[in-house]
Amino acid sequence: MTILNKKFVLILILALFSLSVSGCIPKKQVSINGNAMGTTYHITIIASFYELTGHLNTKIAKRLDQIEQSMSTFRKNSEISRFNNLKQLGKPFEISKDFMEVMSKSQYLYKITDGAWDGTIHPLLDLWGFYDYTKIHHVPDDEQIKQVLTKIGFNHIEIKKSKTAGGCLEKKHTEISVDLASIAKGYGVDKIAELIHQNGFDNFLVEIGGEIYARGLRKDGKHWVVGVNTPKKGAGSTEVYKALPLTDRAMATSGDYRNYFKKNGKFYSHIIDPKTGYSVQNNVVSASVIAKTCTIADGLATAFMVMGPEKSIELAESLDGVECLVIVRDSDDTLTDHYSSGFETF
Repeated sequence: MTILNKKFVLILILALFSLSVSGCIPKKQVSINGNAMGTTYHITIIASFYELTGHLNTKIAKRLDQIEQSMSTFRKNSEISRFNNLKQLGKPFEISKDFMEVMSKSQYLYKITDGAWDGTIHPLLDLWGFYDYTKIHHVPDDEQIKQVLTKIGFNHIEIKKSKTAGGCLEKKHTEISVDLASIAKGYGVDKIAELIHQNGFDNFLVEIGGEIYARGLRKDGKHWVVGVNTPKKGAGSTEVYKALPLTDRAMATSGDYRNYFKKNGKFYSHIIDPKTGYSVQNNVVSASVIAKTCTIADGLATAFMVMGPEKSIELAESLDGVECLVIVRDSDDTLTDHYSSGFETF
């Protein structure tokens, strides 16, 4: 390197140091988008102009693939598929750290919601025709529902932690199966947010299939703003019912207006009560939850659709860092908001 080049590099380093000390280093906004977990993801990172972010694309895609390989029921060789195919009672099934973490949180959600969230509900969704889009929706009779209910219940799975990474699962019922679709995306959001932060970035927004985690601030120094989708049939993703500032928190929303059918003038959504086996008829059209992690927000949003506004708010108020908005459609087709005490502060 010539003396002139060395002087230039030294001047550049000194200039960057000076800007860093003064807090005036210009920032850039980087977008990373892709497909994973049966949906799309959109990530926005705020970085200093000299920080490199290109390496994150591959890391993010690889991390999401690991999670899918653990919990995707559409992959025949995934951990969850192999567990579901297991027919031996009491046989330990070793699982990864990812699967263990989600199963432990699933057990927690099952307990605090008194079974309103249940990761074994897949047979009921399949019975109603909601799981496979190639099947025809139909209203099952009481006897069919009664038979399938014998295969439902997260309490039929024993979770054993290990001193090493992961742990093991044991079935107490041969027909029990697990589907974690209602929290897997939230878990993916949490793990990608963790990955980005571990790579030195403090200001970013992660969104996977509508589930969100926001950390730090936007490029303009303001809070990230996220929207609750308008809860009506056919509403586009850009139709916002309510906009909320979000920082260092996750938000997830569940609704009845995407996956449903009508029979004899009656509306049936894919929100099934795990206890009764029937599509809920409580007029809740949307439930949004703000929490410290997207895994919990995702699971609670699903549970709150089943529980209704009163029980949902009561539970949210009892949990640290959890707030909710439950929207109900009234008899005159108007929408009424029911929210926890701290929801409006976000």
